[in-house]
Amino acid sequence: MHRTFEFLLHHGYVVLPGWVFAEQMGLPLPSMPLLLAAGALSGTGNLDFFAALSYVVAAAVAADSIWYQLGRRKGIAILQLLCKISLEPDSCVRRTEGVFSKQGARSLLLAKFVPGLSTVAPPLAGIFHMRPRRFLLFDALGSLLWAGAFLGLGYVFSGEIERVAEHLAALGGWLVVLLAGALAAYVAYKFIARQRFLHELRIARITVDELKQKIDSGEDLVIVDLRHSMDFEADPETIPGAFRMDAKELEEKNDRLPREREVVLYCT
Repeated sequence: MHRTFEFLLHHGYVVLPGWVFAEQMGLPLPSMPLLLAAGALSGTGNLDFFAALSYVVAAAVAADSIWYQLGRRKGIAILQLLCKISLEPDSCVRRTEGVFSKQGARSLLLAKFVPGLSTVAPPLAGIFHMRPRRFLLFDALGSLLWAGAFLGLGYVFSGEIERVAEHLAALGGWLVVLLAGALAAYVAYKFIARQRFLHELRIARITVDELKQKIDSGEDLVIVDLRHSMDFEADPETIPGAFRMDAKELEEKNDRLPREREVVLYCT
């Protein structure tokens, strides 16, 4: 038996929930391989499928509940913190809020299958004051669907998964090198794409103090509040004199902005 399977066989009911909890709290520890391995062990009768499923769901809901409470207490600052560590911070907030605003509580059902949304959806539910019982119901159902899907795949393909694990183990240290190289290439690609995006748009950034100085000196500015409607609902305060416009509207109807005056855009 492969070493990973042997380790799970002896410590699975402790490792599984601990690993899932850490991933749902935001650590880069993908749970899918572990869930597949646990499902494979269940398929061979070495682990109890429903016990493993119960532990995983409990761990996921526990972590999500912490994010939910942080969202309720800290507000939009939690979402900003999460998106600051994203590889695509410019679109992170808008994309996740767009999904949540359209689907609401239903987004929790599939959130764990969508990279990025898994960690962001629970604090969003707290930020916009979803009722605790409703949150727990949909989050538990989503966690059950997610955990059941991967444990079930492992259960059905238990023989094939163990053979794949043995082939990967044969690569030894080269597997680590390949995975590290792939991750580094992905991060580099995202970084270069972001720098190119900023360069092409020629974004001139100013600080809050610099904007205040311009306002106080009486400069003729056009200030546009591009925050998502859900952000505005959570924090309706805006810069004096600013008018609101959706980011999509800005892309489609930028002729609304005067060409002869300086335009200042701000978002989340």
